[in-house]
Amino acid sequence: MTSFEATSATKVSLQEVKKVTEVIDAIKHEVRKVFFGHEAVVESLIRAVLCDGHILLEGIPGIAKTLVIKAIAAASGCTSNRIQFTVDLLPTDITGLTTYDPNRGFEVVKGPIFANFIVADEINRSPPKTQSALIEAMQEKQVTIGKTTFKLSLPFFVMANENPLETEGVYTLPEAQVDRFLFKVVFDYPEPDDEKKVMEENVTFKKFEDVDIRAVVSPKKIIDMQQLTHKIYLDEKIKQYIIDIVTKTRKKDFKYGEFIELGGSPRASIALYIASKSEALLRGRNYVIPKDVDKVIYDILRHRIILSYRAQAEGVDSAKIINEILKSVKAP
Repeated sequence: MTSFEATSATKVSLQEVKKVTEVIDAIKHEVRKVFFGHEAVVESLIRAVLCDGHILLEGIPGIAKTLVIKAIAAASGCTSNRIQFTVDLLPTDITGLTTYDPNRGFEVVKGPIFANFIVADEINRSPPKTQSALIEAMQEKQVTIGKTTFKLSLPFFVMANENPLETEGVYTLPEAQVDRFLFKVVFDYPEPDDEKKVMEENVTFKKFEDVDIRAVVSPKKIIDMQQLTHKIYLDEKIKQYIIDIVTKTRKKDFKYGEFIELGGSPRASIALYIASKSEALLRGRNYVIPKDVDKVIYDILRHRIILSYRAQAEGVDSAKIINEILKSVKAP
């Protein structure tokens, strides 16, 4: 037993872990029918599902950001809706509205937010007022229409994507909304061998529905997997390691520290805590080790560390800062 393992009385059984990893392998198999390469992206999406968290994908146009989200949703057996964010999209186009019918009186027409998976396509093309319509749903899993509040069906995920290159016709996401994304995943072109498969098996010239992605899990099973994720053992030493990392983002006493305008909030600590558990589960373990924290730290902190204008001018990004944090904070 390593120093990070739980006692037999408190830990999740390896048999339970094995059942979850078998489901994860089945999801990966279905996703590979349409999305090739970028295994880390697929695993990040699965981690988000296990953590009951939302995810933001950033990448250049044409690398199948929307496709991989749709594939995960199809394999999950959950309902899904796609919302195309545009400059003229209204908050009520997302949440719904109250209408009046002369025969039936006032009635609520629910918007596309009422689904398990929300594919928010090119989310930064809508102004902050429209984007803020998602905040209540993302945080509290509910939507208020008029004077009535409606609970959303569980599990509920917002899986959004955005292009990094465009400067015209796009808006900066509100910081309050960005912080509600558990992960921000950045990825680039596929490897040459994977791109060959993209050419041969692409879905550009055929319908997504014709690919026959099987639902290998159900909404209830996903909730069960999320509950199991919370039970993965995380030692006190790992908790302190997480706190030390997040606290370091709020200080200036390390290389590049002076470029940080605002460090991670307590939500960053919570995110590292649950995400490291999902990473341990993904690797077939019932306990967390420091490498699990290191694996998820970039996706968790890259959008939570707010940089100064000087950092942008001198080419210092969040990845460089996270690298230095990992060097300066001693792992247990």
